[in-house]
Amino acid sequence: MATKVVLPPFECRYQGRLLAGVDEVGRGPLIGAVVTAAVILDPDKPIAGLADSKKLTEKKRLALYDEIIEKAAAWSLGRCEASEIDQLNIYQATMLAMERAVAGLTTLPEYVLVDGNRCPKWHWPSEPVIKGDSRVAEISAASILAKVTRDREMKALEDRYPGYELGKHKGYPTPVHLEALRRLGATPEHRRSFRPVQEVIDTVGFFNSPGEASVEELHFPTDLFEN
Repeated sequence: MATKVVLPPFECRYQGRLLAGVDEVGRGPLIGAVVTAAVILDPDKPIAGLADSKKLTEKKRLALYDEIIEKAAAWSLGRCEASEIDQLNIYQATMLAMERAVAGLTTLPEYVLVDGNRCPKWHWPSEPVIKGDSRVAEISAASILAKVTRDREMKALEDRYPGYELGKHKGYPTPVHLEALRRLGATPEHRRSFRPVQEVIDTVGFFNSPGEASVEELHFPTDLFEN
């Protein structure tokens, strides 16, 4: 049985008040935007219970979402839509969405911490933090804002496109989602460059409009799903 690696507390070289945390949600799903958030917390308004959004209950996430919106010194959301993901690829789209989130802050940061192992190529002094969503409060707050926002968008898409159960699996390639794709076809919100969606477009077509497009008609790189 593999031993779980516990990372030490993160020590940031920057010790000022204008520290932003950045995180993303939605790299793996087959549908919708990749959503990012940037948050600068106010040291005078502490928020208890910040943690990796994936490890929180939905009730706790929603409560923290409201508290972050109320207490943060600044916060901003960024995104790249499915069409942009198809043109850029999911990695480049995620980097662009992170840059948009930071650029949207009403108070610009002096330093930025990004969840993961690399930062976008931008002009802000920054560094990546492995497992940052559980080690840095600002990144935890960003992960909560991004996840709640994207989850709500999936629920809205579920209402628009019944039968896919997007509110349950949030667009990830679960057996339920893949079966719905094979049965109903792809919606305009699906990421056409992701291989499971490409295969459905080629064989089934689009939701309520089969045969609207084929893989040969799509002008972007293919087979980006696994990478």
